[in-house]
Amino acid sequence: MDLDPEGIFRDDSDSDNDFFQEREASKEYVVYLVDASPKMFSPAVTDEDEKMETHFHVAINCISQALKTQIIGRSNDEVAICFFNTREKKNLQNLNGVYVFDVMERESLDKPTAKLIKEFSSIGENFMNSIGSQYGIISGSRENSIYNALWVGQALLRKGSTKNVSKRMLIFTNEDDPFGTVTGATKKDMIRTTLQRAKDAQDLGISIELLPLSRPDEKFDVSVMYSDLIGLEAEEVSRFLPSVGERLEDMTTQLKKRMFTKRKIRSIWFSISNDICIEVNTYALIRPTLPGAILWLDSVTNLPLKSERSFICADTGALLHEPPKRFHPYRSESVVFSTHELSQIKKVSNVQLRLLGFKPLDCLKDYHNLRPSTFIFPSDEEIFGSTRIFIALHRSMLRLNRYAVAFYGISAHPQLVALVAQEEIMSSSGQVEPPGMHMIYLPYSDDIRQVEELHTAVDCVAPRATDEQIEKASNLLRRMDLKDFSVCQFSNPALQRHYGILEALALGEDEMPDIKDETWPDEEGLARPRTAHALEDFKIAVYGENHDQEEAESMASKSSASEATKKRKATAEAAVGKYNWADLADNGKLKDLTVAELKHYLTAHNLPVAGKKEVLISRILTHLGK
Repeated sequence: MDLDPEGIFRDDSDSDNDFFQEREASKEYVVYLVDASPKMFSPAVTDEDEKMETHFHVAINCISQALKTQIIGRSNDEVAICFFNTREKKNLQNLNGVYVFDVMERESLDKPTAKLIKEFSSIGENFMNSIGSQYGIISGSRENSIYNALWVGQALLRKGSTKNVSKRMLIFTNEDDPFGTVTGATKKDMIRTTLQRAKDAQDLGISIELLPLSRPDEKFDVSVMYSDLIGLEAEEVSRFLPSVGERLEDMTTQLKKRMFTKRKIRSIWFSISNDICIEVNTYALIRPTLPGAILWLDSVTNLPLKSERSFICADTGALLHEPPKRFHPYRSESVVFSTHELSQIKKVSNVQLRLLGFKPLDCLKDYHNLRPSTFIFPSDEEIFGSTRIFIALHRSMLRLNRYAVAFYGISAHPQLVALVAQEEIMSSSGQVEPPGMHMIYLPYSDDIRQVEELHTAVDCVAPRATDEQIEKASNLLRRMDLKDFSVCQFSNPALQRHYGILEALALGEDEMPDIKDETWPDEEGLARPRTAHALEDFKIAVYGENHDQEEAESMASKSSASEATKKRKATAEAAVGKYNWADLADNGKLKDLTVAELKHYLTAHNLPVAGKKEVLISRILTHLGK
């Protein structure tokens, strides 16, 4: 195999996007436990202006949106949906009050499918008839629907190892005291057994999370029972409700935060000196969302195709079973490289991240950040003591107002990086920003382009804005300033339409979704009196008093020019109809026509009319295919 000189430092395992996209470290199994008691079917809001919607439908809509997002972004994860406090029962343990929702050709805990999403989204229409709702915990009965739901959820999450699979149960309910109708020793015994069941699941590596729904007349008090069930500390109870959001529309966002947990990209070794090396984990904080990779399917079975590559000997036609060797021609000989030799040639450094020194933060400019940074955090999994050394380095950089310059060495793209320490930021709702370091990829000299001068002539005077124009522009910017602006507020319309069409095709919907383009200007905001007045003042300061009249005259001239063009084309088409141009071309009589008549044909067919008579005739013959 011939060796590409330009690709000598690359192989199939190299990637330019090693830190550009977050990589999934493992699969995730999630069981949704949805309360179906009669209280969940009470109105979620009391305002007459808002749409009447129950807590049950809020939970169904949130889970449906999460499944639609999950089937696109993380289709390998597996989910199960269970309703508790139900009239009917459907589970392998044959426990009362628990109904495991599923569709045909799918296991109870399996990857989400289009059929599951479609049927689950419309389950609210016939839920009472097919499944039904009732209180699973009532006075005088030993039935405990929450206990049964946790048992069924634990049984569903039995498959898979916790070493490479994350397992979770998410509870949706608006009842903070499910044992309120039970009193005395019976209540204490039922609470004790329920908490023990939750602890047994947590001991098996299963995380239990709660998404409470507050009723309009009262708030959800998590300290009654669920704080012990999900394992909240005393200081965490007070800020639990603010973290989940007070309004119902925040439920979808909170569920996405729980579904898309923080996952590390990879672990790397950080060499501080020749004798000190620590371990850090890298995380992708913000990355652009890209369309999914193309997956080739079989035209008959619709199953994914697996591509394989084989090498065939050009002389004998036999398959080569031995790994191919690479070579590079040098003079009259071929220099052969083994796989080990190529890996040694491509090795830039023995460590992935090496500290070089420190510089003041003033030396780091905004334009040095050309691509999204990567967040690094210490880990003691393989190198014990990494966290203590990292904390000492982190505190020193914050105290001295310095950033670290380091060498980040991968074979595809070795470069210098800046490590900027970030201090932890706390609020009443919990941690806002975690402590750690941002790894900023420093550009090469060619990546920084100098600003080109608009006027290169020595005697040319560049136009300058007057004080009045600067004042009017500043006033306009103040009027159009976006409060609390963030790039996360705007979605990519092309990407939203792409996934919207995929979703409509997968769910078998006849109509394509209407995607709102949030990048269009705010016409309502621009039409406000103060903003419109500031915009008009800016136009007058830059373009003069009569800019509207000049613009109208320009549009009128363009309109008149287009009308004249249409008239000329209509005249030319009328003149072209007098002759049979194909016969004239076959008999060689085009040369008998005048130049004006030839130009009529060219104008009617939107062809160039420049050139001598011979050029015009040749152009007509080419158009006629002669």
